[in-house]
Amino acid sequence: MDLESLIAPDHRVRVVWDFVVGLDLQDFYAKIRVVEGGPGRDATDPRVLLALWLYATLEGVGSARALDRLTMQHDAYRWICGSVPTNYHTLADFRVEHAEALDRILTTSVATLLSEGLVTMERVAQDGIRVRASAGAASFRRRPTLEEGLREAEQQLEALRRELEEDPAATSRRQAAARERACEERKERIKQALAQMPAAEAKKSQKDKDKARTSTTDPEARVMKMADGGFRPAYNGQFAVDTATQVVVGVEVSSEGSDQGQMSPMPGQLGRRYGKVPKECLVDGGFSSLAEIKAGTDLGTTVYAPVAKPKDATRDRYAPCPGDSDAVAQWRSRMGTEAAKEVYKSRAATVECVNAHVRNRGLTRLLVRGTTKVRATLLWQALAHNLLRAMQLHPVSALATA
Repeated sequence: MDLESLIAPDHRVRVVWDFVVGLDLQDFYAKIRVVEGGPGRDATDPRVLLALWLYATLEGVGSARALDRLTMQHDAYRWICGSVPTNYHTLADFRVEHAEALDRILTTSVATLLSEGLVTMERVAQDGIRVRASAGAASFRRRPTLEEGLREAEQQLEALRRELEEDPAATSRRQAAARERACEERKERIKQALAQMPAAEAKKSQKDKDKARTSTTDPEARVMKMADGGFRPAYNGQFAVDTATQVVVGVEVSSEGSDQGQMSPMPGQLGRRYGKVPKECLVDGGFSSLAEIKAGTDLGTTVYAPVAKPKDATRDRYAPCPGDSDAVAQWRSRMGTEAAKEVYKSRAATVECVNAHVRNRGLTRLLVRGTTKVRATLLWQALAHNLLRAMQLHPVSALATA
């Protein structure tokens, strides 16, 4: 079968491949342990794995096993692979172990669009997206339960080792190794959950500290209020989007159920990435504490965020209050103008639109655990989204020359 003839000249899998070929992948090659002339099987070329995951993300495929099946059944994925074999384990590892390299690709690709004038980053909108974690609600335990579970795991592990020492033939070697490994993993998960307990307790009032809970499945996940009003284990992803082009320029993830405190770090991140801070930053009311307004203004960005309705119905919400800093007073006055209200309209039409797109591409439930791996997942989504935006902004994707 001639795969080349089955893929149309304008098929977007070709754009994905051209983009990947144009990237500097030294960060990916540096992690390959097998070298020419040495022992070990040849490593899969990172270009193939990168192209597979980018195209899979565009198509809403988030499972390594599903992607592995597609490389044998779907012409576009087979075209990327050529004759290079792969497997779900290699695909799963690659997706999460290159978060720093993916972050640099995001920076380089957006910088290319900035240099060509296709993106200006004059006005940036930020919003959070809570994504269901790969952990069940029943996996959350309080400190006493975790400490008891840790003692039980240690006792079980010690008993298993003693049994093997006293009668090595009691079980087969494979069964013994599996049981020991399971005990070690359980013990390690409980230890990680206990390590996260101080952070969980810090969010509780003094009288409720004993009610803090962490998960033995994904210790860094937290129970959050979701869009449907329910409470489930989740992570809070943050996307910063150029409002003129809907290109994602910044990505972050946290275990905080609230967006409070998430705005001011973003202009700093963008300054480090691109050497410039956006002139205007648009956020919703969940971000806009007075401290955040001042912090954002101090970084050199003009903040547009709704002013909360005052408890005193007779007071003008846009009038400065006693004790307001200059930045906060200016923000209140600014948001009362028609010009500011018109500017603020672009927030929902841009960053919330991006959030909807990534939801439609499968970002509804995470298949990985831990903040680092979750951030890698968000970066895949950002790169895939930006690739589509670049295709619309430029006949020949500017990203392909990154």
